[in-house]
Amino acid sequence: MQPMQHQMMGYDRAITMFSPDGRLLQVEYAKKTVSQGSTAIGLVCSDGVLLVADKRIVDPLIVPEGVEKIFQIDDHIAATLSGIVSDARVLVERAQLKAQQHRVTYDSPIDTITVVKDVCSLKQVCTQSGGLRPFGVSLLFAGVDRDGPKLYQTDPIGIFFQFYASVIGEGEADIEEILLKEYNPKMSIDDGLKLAVGALYSVLDNKFNSERLDAVYITTKDRKVVKVSRAKLDKTLKEVKKK
Repeated sequence: MQPMQHQMMGYDRAITMFSPDGRLLQVEYAKKTVSQGSTAIGLVCSDGVLLVADKRIVDPLIVPEGVEKIFQIDDHIAATLSGIVSDARVLVERAQLKAQQHRVTYDSPIDTITVVKDVCSLKQVCTQSGGLRPFGVSLLFAGVDRDGPKLYQTDPIGIFFQFYASVIGEGEADIEEILLKEYNPKMSIDDGLKLAVGALYSVLDNKFNSERLDAVYITTKDRKVVKVSRAKLDKTLKEVKKK
């Protein structure tokens, strides 16, 4: 049965309604929203973990610094997204609250996986409750726990996986192909930044400039979220363009 027939028969009117071939159509719509969102890349490196995001500035009157695509969850955890940013903010605030409560209760930093599971539990509830819709967003969570750097990808249905390198959003297939060829877990954060920026530049090409870039890293030594400076991003993009 074709998707249009499904829509005409009303199988996409409620999140709790399965189509005859076992699909939740609103979940598929949410995943489509993510695939059309701005690109975000996460890399686990030898000395930490890195997140790089395209802010995709669509209006020349927008202040680029005012567009936020990477959020700090705790001292040692950050997250980025692709999809509906307002949906992401709800999940990010939940993750921040979870991290704060853990620190106050146990006087220790929360594990990245605990934050991921809590966020994904809420996402999953929104796939089986009437009157709700799925969150139209995927999130990449990067953190450095006591046993090393971690990177997790979550999708709108509440599934999560741990990755060495991951990409979500526009151009996902092309950038994933680049990562499969060029990613090396032994590369440094600086090398990872060049790889991520280069992948974004190769896919977005002449539409891409450093004002669209946002990046943070967390080293295994300091376990602190550090924002990559504009000067560093400018320099990296110039090096990529010279290749």
